[in-house]
Amino acid sequence: MFPHQSDRSGRPSRSAVRRSVQALVMVFAMLAGTLTWAGAAQAHGTIVSPATRAYQCWQAWGSHHTDPAMQQQDPMCYQAFQANPDTMWNWMSALRDGLGGQFQAKTPDGQLCSNALSRNDSLNKPGAWKATNISRNFSVQLYDQASHGADYFRVYVSKQGFNPTTQSLGWGNLDFITQTGRYAPAQNITFNVSTSGYTGRHIVFVIWQASHLDQAYMWCSDVNFV
Repeated sequence: MFPHQSDRSGRPSRSAVRRSVQALVMVFAMLAGTLTWAGAAQAHGTIVSPATRAYQCWQAWGSHHTDPAMQQQDPMCYQAFQANPDTMWNWMSALRDGLGGQFQAKTPDGQLCSNALSRNDSLNKPGAWKATNISRNFSVQLYDQASHGADYFRVYVSKQGFNPTTQSLGWGNLDFITQTGRYAPAQNITFNVSTSGYTGRHIVFVIWQASHLDQAYMWCSDVNFV
């Protein structure tokens, strides 16, 4: 790795030993970082339909996130990338541990779309997020890279009259729609949701309680009921 420098006794000099140790530490740190990143990237998931805010931004702009056109064409994704690109790169990692089902008590109003994660705060901002057209009966699809399974999903829809382009989401803005049963481990889980009385722009808010640990994921998906 480095040529050895010896003192007069033939032993490596202290500076040579120090450099060798530093080099080994750097190599191990790089390997550990690579393994940690790979593990994190494979460990989680998100709702891909209707697409969550972070996932939609990553899908639309991940491969060309420096394109200046994003500021005009997709201003909400633009502000999210400017605030913290990691929000989109790690679209699969919006989780918190140990909530014990106390989602409302431990998630303040205005922080639902970020799952109260400060690094994802840009997702809480009201505005013209790109919306998915859905009908009153629609499907929710989870893509889970590590096949954790689910204890359950909870699905909410923002109340009729709530405006996600101008208002931050709070618990009082939501109608509870359904809670599912358990799902066995799988990379793709899809379930149907039935609603009535909703028209126009809304937020579909989903909580995924994963089965492998007490890990709770929360997301906002922007939709347009047609």
